[in-house]
Amino acid sequence: MANIEMVEKLRERANVSYEEASSALDACGGDLLEALIMLEKQGKVSSPAGGSYSSKDIPPETQLINIPQPSQKKGDTFGDMLNKFFKWCGNIIHKGNTNYFEVWRDRGKVLTVPVTVLVLLLIFAFWVTLPLIVIGLFFGCRYYFKGSELENISVNSVMDSAADAATHLKNEVKNAASNFEDKK
Repeated sequence: MANIEMVEKLRERANVSYEEASSALDACGGDLLEALIMLEKQGKVSSPAGGSYSSKDIPPETQLINIPQPSQKKGDTFGDMLNKFFKWCGNIIHKGNTNYFEVWRDRGKVLTVPVTVLVLLLIFAFWVTLPLIVIGLFFGCRYYFKGSELENISVNSVMDSAADAATHLKNEVKNAASNFEDKK
């Protein structure tokens, strides 16, 4: 329902009943000028001497009415958005600290680090970390993710297939090298 002050101002300006002013403001989303134009088009208000209404025809006290805009939501201040961002970051870091990246070799666990540490290493030292991970595949290392968030995901099956592919490639290179030696 439209603001009572706005309904009164529209009634004074357009000389219509309370119900007509209220319904016009409701139909126009609380815009006083649009409601006045709508009433004029319906023939309930006579046109002003200049021909039509515009924002210049509305008295200054009417223009200063504070109408809440639909795009403005309560709680969307910069501080609130910053607070939401930090909560999201804290949630991601917590998930990274409760899930682990494990390195296995010869059926034994060699290394376990939180996923957060792995991500930081990949971000700040990817030129060292990524080659070590790839080289580790060729030396028989297998990688797994463990934790409540990552065990349901099929990442570990992808890691196993990458390790199998590296082992297969290594065996092919060994066979090719031994065949080359045999031909000499």
